[in-house]
Amino acid sequence: MTDSLALTNKIAIITGSGRENGIGAAIALTLAKAGARVVINYVSDATSSRAEVVRSRIEAAAGKDSVVVVKADVSTEEGCKKIVGEALNKFEVDHIDIIVNNATAVTVGPVLRNSAEDISKAFQVSVLGPILLLQEAYPYMPQYSRVINIGTVASRLGFGPMPIYGAVKAAMDQLTWSLAREIGRDGKNITINTIAPGPVKTDNLPDTPQAAALTDWLVSLTRNEERIGTAEDIADAVLLLASEKARWITGQFISVSGGINGG
Repeated sequence: MTDSLALTNKIAIITGSGRENGIGAAIALTLAKAGARVVINYVSDATSSRAEVVRSRIEAAAGKDSVVVVKADVSTEEGCKKIVGEALNKFEVDHIDIIVNNATAVTVGPVLRNSAEDISKAFQVSVLGPILLLQEAYPYMPQYSRVINIGTVASRLGFGPMPIYGAVKAAMDQLTWSLAREIGRDGKNITINTIAPGPVKTDNLPDTPQAAALTDWLVSLTRNEERIGTAEDIADAVLLLASEKARWITGQFISVSGGINGG
């Protein structure tokens, strides 16, 4: 690894990273291997044992002091305060250098059948959550820090099976664009970008005929290899944006999907 991709002594928060086969866990492991100390975040008791698997893998790769696990709801002020507070206290630092907003609440099916509760939760996790976390972490973010939102190509394709999910991530895209100027020109020069995966084999891609048909269609739109993505594909793109190499990249929607684009 070249020095310019190293993240030595950086503190990185990765929300929604407690599932061992998930994109968030892969991002945390990749950043930790690059030298960052990482905060693993999950919200459900059912994910607790899986978060410990993620912790063990990171410790094996990067050392015992490389990871902190925090159970907290990013869609609440209390949850964001807990994540930031435990990062600062357990790592005994005064800075947060990287935020990766990966947590999401996937809402599928026709809009007319989605409950108000599910719709509201989706927006709270993927739109309100990143705002609350940035508000809490901002005082501790040094110059040239990074914010990376994990979006989706669905926000630009407009396909029917996941309209609320696409709308939520489209709102996140707009937040990226708007915040780039606000936090980029306030003296700290923080960059913010959206990484947009295509289909990736995780718990969010269910093993159903409907999901398989959707995946097959998306794979047909790729321009490089005819395959779905891996969590590591996404993690490596995040590493680039988190590094010094990405100092002049901000406010961007970057499709990391083998070439799937829309809109």
